[in-house]
Amino acid sequence: MRRTTIDVGGRRLETAQWDGDRAEPTIVMLHEGLGCIDLWRDTPEQLAARTGCPVFAYSRFGYGRSDAEPLPWPPTYMHTQALDVLPNLIDAAEIESAILLGHSDGGSIAAIYAGARADPRIKGIVLIAAHFFVEDLNIAAIERIAGDYKTGGLRDRLGRYHNDVDATFHGWNGAWLNPAFRSFDIVGLLPDIAVPMLALQGADDPYGTDAQLRVLQQHVRSPLRTVLIPDARHAPHLEAREPTLAEVTRFIMDIAL
Repeated sequence: MRRTTIDVGGRRLETAQWDGDRAEPTIVMLHEGLGCIDLWRDTPEQLAARTGCPVFAYSRFGYGRSDAEPLPWPPTYMHTQALDVLPNLIDAAEIESAILLGHSDGGSIAAIYAGARADPRIKGIVLIAAHFFVEDLNIAAIERIAGDYKTGGLRDRLGRYHNDVDATFHGWNGAWLNPAFRSFDIVGLLPDIAVPMLALQGADDPYGTDAQLRVLQQHVRSPLRTVLIPDARHAPHLEAREPTLAEVTRFIMDIAL
C-alpha cells in the first residue's frame, strides 16, 4: 500500500493505492459517512489480491488526514462530493478505467456520479448499504449515534482516525439531522446509470431496509444484481466478509475479463 496526497481544487486529499496483477480497471473506493481510508480495514488489500485489479482509496475532505471541510455541511454535501470533487480526483489520479465501490454515503456518492455524468471511464459500480432516499429508521439510527458520540466511546474510537474528529462527526451528523435532509432522494438518477451495478445490503442494517434494494430493482435499467447479506448490519464487508467479498469479486471479474 502506498500513501500520498493529491491536490484537488487547492486542497489536499489523503489517498492510498494497492497494486494488482493487471493494469485496469482501478477499483475506486468511497468510504462511509464516518469512514476514511483506514476504516476500510484490509478490504482494499483483499480486493486487490482477489481480483488482480489495482485499488485506489481516499479520505474525503473533512475525514482522515485530508484537509478540512468547513462547517456546517449542507444537506447537499453528497452531491458536491459526487459532482465537484470525485471527477476532479479521478482526473488528478490519472485513472483511465474505474469501478466505483461505495459504502453507505460513499455508495450514494457513486450512484449520483454515475447517474448524473456519462463518464466512459466508469465501467461499473458496487454499492454497499447505499442510501437512495431517507427512511425513518435511518434518521432514528443517526439520532442514536449522536448520543453514543456524546456519552459513549464513539468519539474516542473515531479520534484515532480523523484529524478533527468533532468536525468530522458534527459535519456528517448535523447534515443528516438537518430537517432539509428529509428531502434527500436520488431515485430520479437511477434510470440514467448506464453501467452494470451490484448492490449489497446487510439483512439487519439499522440504517436502511431492503426497500433501498427494491427501489433499484424498480428503476435501474442497466444490468443489476442485488443481494441481501444474512447476518450483517451496515458493513457487510466487515461483518459477513466472505460472502460479501465473493459477490464483489465475481462482479468485478466479470467486468475486468
